[in-house]
Amino acid sequence: MSIILIPLPSFDFDPTETAVPWQILTGCDHEVRFATPDGKPAQADARMLHGSGLGPWKELLRADDNGRAAYASMIASPEFMRPLSYDQINIAEVDAIGLPGGHAAGMKTYLESHQLQATVAAAFTRQLPVGAICHGVILAARSRGADGRSVLHGRRTTALTRTLELSGWALTALWLGNYYRTYPITVQEEVTRALAHPNDFQEGPMALLRDSPTHLERGFVVRDGNYLSARWPGDAHRFAHEFAAMLDERV
Repeated sequence: MSIILIPLPSFDFDPTETAVPWQILTGCDHEVRFATPDGKPAQADARMLHGSGLGPWKELLRADDNGRAAYASMIASPEFMRPLSYDQINIAEVDAIGLPGGHAAGMKTYLESHQLQATVAAAFTRQLPVGAICHGVILAARSRGADGRSVLHGRRTTALTRTLELSGWALTALWLGNYYRTYPITVQEEVTRALAHPNDFQEGPMALLRDSPTHLERGFVVRDGNYLSARWPGDAHRFAHEFAAMLDERV
């Protein structure tokens, strides 16, 4: 059994990118510990859960049945209800780190946390398995090693692609403004700037359908040593299964 730390912001994290990995990892008898800024249970992005304000694109953009069911189970779990605070994180007490994403404004406290960036950098230094999906890759990209470079410098990765990010924005900008634009530059652009070479960012095939327990092949992930990355909620099942396999390799 491994202990996996999943840090979250106080609110606005993506429900699928957090709950599906939690469900799969705990189903493999691993222990998941959550951490939030103040040690209180986090709240997911309600729009991604319920589809409010997504207009005609509600069923396309919100969490699907698999994601919502996993989320309902996760928020009832003791580990979710009793998270650590960021101040209580001790990297020596965990075996791996998972970094979920989310694009709404509340994610910024997580993405910009120097405490979390230092924790992620320490995980890379210790060669622990690190898995990041969607905007979670930004947190990894902002984490600096002893040489001052991003821990992703010299590694291959994926993340939320420019196409996916701008598609969500274009479909909803008329009434939601920049809800889908967390920062002025895209996730892909920021992450690529942290890499040794632009072609170390891998976009993968066109994301047309979400993966599922029975269709893992629809998901796309990139593995580079002890680091695993994925693009969006539609990759979450494959991402979680491959992360669990990485943990099994260390036993």
